[in-house]
Amino acid sequence: MEYFIIGERELVLAFALVGVQGTAAVNRNEALEAFNRVTGRGGVLSTPIEGGRPKVLILTENITVMLESEVLEWQKKGDYPLIVEIPGIQGHLQGKKTLTEAIREAIGVKV
Repeated sequence: MEYFIIGERELVLAFALVGVQGTAAVNRNEALEAFNRVTGRGGVLSTPIEGGRPKVLILTENITVMLESEVLEWQKKGDYPLIVEIPGIQGHLQGKKTLTEAIREAIGVKV
């Protein structure tokens, strides 16, 4: 398995149509449990996901906000899965930078 998504039910269903497994989460506890299963942080009591650890974990912005410290800690480790953040079903969250804005800020070039 290459990809896995954690997000709103509608997005998880849409990704399932193209063969991407996922878990819907509506609160921090559900999101954290799914994140721990996917990353292997859950310990021995955690049920691993079918097909092993993915290479890319897709999180909606809402989920990333719920798991901000855990996501930051995981990204600092530089381990798989790589985390990609996408807008939720309602679009970008107010005040969140888009990928393009983040790249412009990082390299200082407007293309």
